Amino acid sequence: MSGLIVASSLLVSDNPAPTVPPTSSGQLAPPLPGDPAPPSGQLGGSPAADLAEIPGTGVLRQGDSGHGVYELQVRLLQIPNVYEGGAIGGRYDADVRAAVARSQKWYGVRGDETGVYGDQTRRALMLRTK
Repeated sequence: MSGLIVASSLLVSDNPAPTVPPTSSGQLAPPLPGDPAPPSGQLGGSPAADLAEIPGTGVLRQGDSGHGVYELQVRLLQIPNVYEGGAIGGRYDADVRAAVARSQKWYGVRGDETGVYGDQTRRALMLRTK
Protein backbone atom coordinates (compact mmCIF):
# COMPACT_ATOMS: atom_id res chain seq x y z
CA MET A 1 0.00 0.00 0.00
CA SER A 2 2.91 2.39 0.67
CA GLY A 3 3.76 2.31 -3.08
CA LEU A 4 0.35 3.79 -3.79
CA ILE A 5 0.95 6.58 -1.30
CA VAL A 6 4.34 7.42 -2.86
CA ALA A 7 2.88 7.39 -6.36
CA SER A 8 -0.02 9.62 -5.38
CA SER A 9 2.32 12.05 -3.61
CA LEU A 10 4.29 12.38 -6.83
CA LEU A 11 1.12 13.33 -8.68
CA VAL A 12 0.32 16.22 -6.33
CA SER A 13 3.88 17.51 -6.00
CA ASP A 14 4.45 21.25 -6.36
CA ASN A 15 7.28 20.44 -8.80
CA PRO A 16 5.74 18.09 -11.37
CA ALA A 17 8.70 18.13 -13.79
CA PRO A 18 11.60 16.02 -12.55
CA THR A 19 14.97 17.71 -12.62
CA VAL A 20 18.05 16.18 -14.17
CA PRO A 21 20.77 15.87 -11.54
CA PRO A 22 24.19 17.21 -12.48
CA THR A 23 27.00 14.73 -12.97
CA SER A 24 30.02 14.80 -10.67
CA SER A 25 31.63 17.35 -13.00
CA GLY A 26 28.65 19.70 -12.55
CA GLN A 27 27.39 19.15 -16.12
CA LEU A 28 23.86 17.99 -16.81
CA ALA A 29 23.56 14.30 -17.45
CA PRO A 30 23.04 13.27 -21.09
CA PRO A 31 19.47 12.51 -22.16
CA LEU A 32 18.19 9.06 -21.37
CA PRO A 33 17.24 6.65 -24.15
CA GLY A 34 13.65 7.33 -25.16
CA ASP A 35 13.85 11.06 -24.33
CA PRO A 36 12.42 13.19 -27.14
CA ALA A 37 14.90 14.85 -29.49
CA PRO A 38 15.41 18.60 -29.17
CA PRO A 39 13.48 20.78 -31.62
CA SER A 40 15.10 21.52 -34.96
CA GLY A 41 17.68 24.26 -34.70
CA GLN A 42 18.89 22.88 -31.36
CA LEU A 43 20.53 19.73 -32.65
CA GLY A 44 24.01 21.11 -32.19
CA GLY A 45 24.99 20.45 -35.79
CA SER A 46 25.27 22.91 -38.63
CA PRO A 47 22.09 24.74 -39.74
CA ALA A 48 22.33 23.01 -43.13
CA ALA A 49 22.35 19.61 -41.44
CA ASP A 50 19.29 20.59 -39.41
CA LEU A 51 17.47 21.76 -42.57
CA ALA A 52 18.12 18.46 -44.31
CA GLU A 53 15.89 16.79 -41.72
CA ILE A 54 12.93 19.04 -42.51
CA PRO A 55 10.67 17.79 -45.33
CA GLY A 56 10.86 20.01 -48.35
CA THR A 57 14.45 21.10 -47.79
CA GLY A 58 17.65 20.06 -49.44
CA VAL A 59 18.41 20.03 -53.16
CA LEU A 60 15.76 18.41 -55.35
CA ARG A 61 16.18 17.51 -59.01
CA GLN A 62 14.61 15.50 -61.79
CA GLY A 63 14.27 11.85 -60.74
CA ASP A 64 13.70 12.66 -57.06
CA SER A 65 10.46 11.79 -55.33
CA GLY A 66 8.83 12.13 -51.95
CA HIS A 67 7.27 14.66 -49.63
CA GLY A 68 9.72 17.44 -50.53
CA VAL A 69 8.77 17.19 -54.21
CA TYR A 70 5.09 17.17 -53.26
CA GLU A 71 5.62 20.42 -51.30
CA LEU A 72 7.46 21.92 -54.29
CA GLN A 73 4.61 21.01 -56.64
CA VAL A 74 2.05 22.62 -54.33
CA ARG A 75 4.10 25.83 -54.28
CA LEU A 76 4.64 25.85 -58.04
CA LEU A 77 0.88 25.64 -58.61
CA GLN A 78 0.43 28.84 -56.59
CA ILE A 79 2.29 30.90 -59.20
CA PRO A 80 0.18 31.61 -62.29
CA ASN A 81 1.50 30.13 -65.55
CA VAL A 82 4.48 28.37 -63.97
CA TYR A 83 3.07 24.87 -63.51
CA GLU A 84 -0.47 25.17 -64.87
CA GLY A 85 -2.28 21.84 -64.63
CA GLY A 86 0.82 20.16 -63.21
CA ALA A 87 0.50 16.97 -61.22
CA ILE A 88 0.89 16.82 -57.46
CA GLY A 89 2.23 13.32 -57.03
CA GLY A 90 5.62 13.76 -55.40
CA ARG A 91 7.67 12.90 -58.52
CA TYR A 92 10.20 15.41 -59.89
CA ASP A 93 9.65 14.82 -63.59
CA ALA A 94 10.40 16.88 -66.71
CA ASP A 95 7.31 19.07 -66.13
CA VAL A 96 8.47 19.98 -62.61
CA ARG A 97 11.98 20.65 -63.91
CA ALA A 98 10.58 22.97 -66.60
CA ALA A 99 8.41 24.79 -64.04
CA VAL A 100 11.37 25.27 -61.69
CA ALA A 101 13.51 26.56 -64.59
CA ARG A 102 10.69 28.93 -65.61
CA SER A 103 10.37 30.33 -62.09
CA GLN A 104 14.16 30.72 -61.85
CA LYS A 105 14.16 32.74 -65.06
CA TRP A 106 11.14 34.88 -64.15
CA TYR A 107 12.48 35.77 -60.71
CA GLY A 108 16.15 36.10 -61.63
CA VAL A 109 17.31 33.26 -59.38
CA ARG A 110 21.05 32.70 -59.52
CA GLY A 111 23.21 30.16 -57.73
CA ASP A 112 21.20 27.01 -58.47
CA GLU A 113 21.54 24.86 -61.56
CA THR A 114 18.74 25.51 -64.08
CA GLY A 115 15.73 23.33 -63.24
CA VAL A 116 17.19 22.27 -59.88
CA TYR A 117 15.39 23.24 -56.67
CA GLY A 118 18.25 24.42 -54.47
CA ASP A 119 18.55 26.96 -51.67
CA GLN A 120 18.26 30.09 -53.84
CA THR A 121 15.27 28.79 -55.80
CA ARG A 122 13.60 27.65 -52.56
CA ARG A 123 13.98 31.12 -51.01
CA ALA A 124 12.53 32.83 -54.09
CA LEU A 125 9.59 30.43 -54.24
CA MET A 126 8.90 30.57 -50.49
CA LEU A 127 8.74 34.38 -50.61
CA ARG A 128 5.97 34.16 -53.19
CA THR A 129 3.92 31.21 -51.90
CA LYS A 130 2.39 29.71 -48.76
